[in-house]
Amino acid sequence: MRKNYYRKLALMVTLLTVFLAYQKYTSREKEPFPEVTFIKDSSIRDLSDFDPNILDKEQWLKLGFSEKQTATILKYKDMIGGKFTSKEQLKKCYAISEEKFSELASFILLPEVTGKKDPKGFPSYGKKEILVSAKFNPDRFSVHDWLKMGFSEKQAEAIIKYKNYLGGSFISKEKFKECFIISPENYSKIEPYLLLPAKTPENFRNFTKDNTVKSRIQYHIFDPNQLDLEGWKTLGFSEKQAITILNYRNRNLRGNFKSLDDLQKCFVISAEKFQEMKPYIKLQEKQQEKTDFSKTDLNTITFKQLIEFGLDERSAGSIIGFRKKLGGFMNKQQILSTYNIDLDLVQKLISIAPLNTSDVPRYSLVNAPEEWLKNHPYFKYSADKIIFYRISNPDDKKIWKLLKLKPEYEERMKLYVK
Repeated sequence: MRKNYYRKLALMVTLLTVFLAYQKYTSREKEPFPEVTFIKDSSIRDLSDFDPNILDKEQWLKLGFSEKQTATILKYKDMIGGKFTSKEQLKKCYAISEEKFSELASFILLPEVTGKKDPKGFPSYGKKEILVSAKFNPDRFSVHDWLKMGFSEKQAEAIIKYKNYLGGSFISKEKFKECFIISPENYSKIEPYLLLPAKTPENFRNFTKDNTVKSRIQYHIFDPNQLDLEGWKTLGFSEKQAITILNYRNRNLRGNFKSLDDLQKCFVISAEKFQEMKPYIKLQEKQQEKTDFSKTDLNTITFKQLIEFGLDERSAGSIIGFRKKLGGFMNKQQILSTYNIDLDLVQKLISIAPLNTSDVPRYSLVNAPEEWLKNHPYFKYSADKIIFYRISNPDDKKIWKLLKLKPEYEERMKLYVK
């Protein structure tokens, strides 16, 4: 009995000890959370204009940001593509408080808002974005500098030419704005950064081009359709400009300026230059002789003559292309079998025009050049067999028998065999 009593007593003491220990553990007071202190923006004196895209860690710290805030700003810049494109975008960085941003805003060299998007909400990639990062004097900019800003090579060259036209200086923001290459939208982006007077001086006159170039150019009546490279150079254009004008005339206008408006649209001819030349321009209308199709050989008829007859470019191109592959037509039926043609018009043409086959190349199977056999539309599928058979059978009749061709294939091939 006594033994059981001590056992029960020991069990109760043990349970009581465990209970007290648990109560003490659970009721223990939690350690106080350390007080969070925020770094206040330090006052910054002598702030000057800055581009946030070129600031490193140390420079952000000098602006009053903590190391953590600086790390966040730099990480945010990397997330948006490595470049802030506007003040609006920079403001969205949560590490920059509203108060801090308002303190810095007037010194940030960025446009207020990011470039416009298209109506569907996607960024426009059609034109390169013009980006300006610091104030600059455009008089000191080279073509390379304008390219870095976002202009194309042609635009950059045109801006430099305009500056030279003004006498080597843009003179003022007013004059800079008149450069036709710079759109109103791009000018609004660039204007705050221009180190130029706002207005043009009243006594400014542009003597440079008027007094030097004009004195050297002796204009005379000319037809722009007759001028060659040297002819355009004598009118004051550089060799590169003259080549551009010729390419524009020959490629874009198919060899002829049909009106003064056509000439004026050539981008290397400035409005001032066009007005200077205009009194001397005389466009002579070409009187094209009509083709006598009854005397025009179908094996020499040209693309232009086919167009003149009334065929569209597709039909004319198909006929000329097929004739070239064949080396010439041997009968008029071949012309009618050409793909993509106006059959009614072609039928009318071949009923009028003659066909001369005397200059069309013809060979025997034994002597035909391998290249000719492999490229000719009628022979190329049998070329390898012909070349193989004629090694041991140098006789056309035997080769024809060995080829075992369909009668219609053999018939059209024999048109080109002697």
